Amino acid sequence: MNALLALSRAIDAVNTRIGRLVSWLIVVAVLVSATNAIIRKVFDSSSNSWLELQWVLFAAVFLCCAPWTLIDNEHIRIDIVNSRLSRRVRNWIDLLGGIFFLLPFTVVMLITAWPFFLNSYRINEQSLNAGGLAQWPAKALVPLGFFLLLVQCFSEIIKRVAIMRGMIEDPHEGTTGHAVLEAEVERLLADAPRIDQTPGTGPAR
Repeated sequence: MNALLALSRAIDAVNTRIGRLVSWLIVVAVLVSATNAIIRKVFDSSSNSWLELQWVLFAAVFLCCAPWTLIDNEHIRIDIVNSRLSRRVRNWIDLLGGIFFLLPFTVVMLITAWPFFLNSYRINEQSLNAGGLAQWPAKALVPLGFFLLLVQCFSEIIKRVAIMRGMIEDPHEGTTGHAVLEAEVERLLADAPRIDQTPGTGPAR
């Protein structure tokens, strides 16, 4: 199990690094969008390649940052239900959900996405829009993203088993439900400006 945990830590480190690097493409997408808008307004000129580049950048962030999202436990949950369950039940939901839902889903997506990309690459598929970009680089993001998600799924399963066996602490315990709300309230109260509560006095003017 220690060897598996070491593998899990390595997977987490790689996917976290990839996620942080790829997330900077959001800035690039904003710059591309702003530049395209300025050129269109000032020079009354535009290109489909600019628009398609924005789509590709968004796809790269969405697909390649998904494993990082999973690591940080930021994926969508029904917290109003999940927070009311016992820790044991939540652990089993995470474990069985990873084994029987996320893992098969990523495998199916990889099996179908690889020929989807390969066929596009073989014919050097181009955009149907005039002046558009080649399509195969964008399609390559699909198998890449789901491969990264697949290995992250293995990592999450390893960690969940280790947590259930008491080998490691749950890094996300107390990061959902009421604990999050309480922490947020405490943070807001700490950041709020202090008001003099002495009788007969009011806030400074």
